[in-house]
Amino acid sequence: MIRVLIADDHPVVRQGLRTFLGVQEDIEVVGEASNGAEVVSRAEALTPDVILLDLKMPDVDGLTALRELRDRGVSSRVLVLTSAGEPTRVLPVVRAGASGFLYKDVDPHALVQAIRAVHDGHVLFAPDAADAMLAPEQGDKGTATLTEREREVLAEIAGGRSNREIARALVVSEKTVKTHVSNILMKLGLQDRTQAALYAVRHGLVER
Repeated sequence: MIRVLIADDHPVVRQGLRTFLGVQEDIEVVGEASNGAEVVSRAEALTPDVILLDLKMPDVDGLTALRELRDRGVSSRVLVLTSAGEPTRVLPVVRAGASGFLYKDVDPHALVQAIRAVHDGHVLFAPDAADAMLAPEQGDKGTATLTEREREVLAEIAGGRSNREIARALVVSEKTVKTHVSNILMKLGLQDRTQAALYAVRHGLVER
């Protein structure tokens, strides 16, 4: 079972999500939160696998809560589900540790698939959110600069696999994988693995 914590300041939204997710055979809603402070305390107490996090909440907003979760070492995967459409909000959310960014008008069945994907270690962003996240502070240097092995590693990163899992799949040492990852980030002008995964999806190196 995928244990989910719903964080939104609107009771109707929480109830709607709880009702819909509750009929999924592999998902269990373990709790709710109406502001950022509750998100942090309940995430620590309930240890959910995935947190559905709204950004616009009273007192402590979603972004602040996300940073607090990261700083406290909470291992839950966070899928932002928000009505906020400002592109400038996407990059801070990713830097704070979110695994996905979707809008509340997402198809309900697509949301369920997103929860499963994020739980499995993938990153998943609405197309315009991915574009907004990749656009700032980096020119597209192109995958032509990558070696064939680096392209393989990049595809594995987009699949949500760890360095150890990539090393096992490609039959190389974990140290070699770390070197490849560093080279990929440097060549493409990316900051971290999440950006690398989004880049791979955006450029057709893996299926969405």
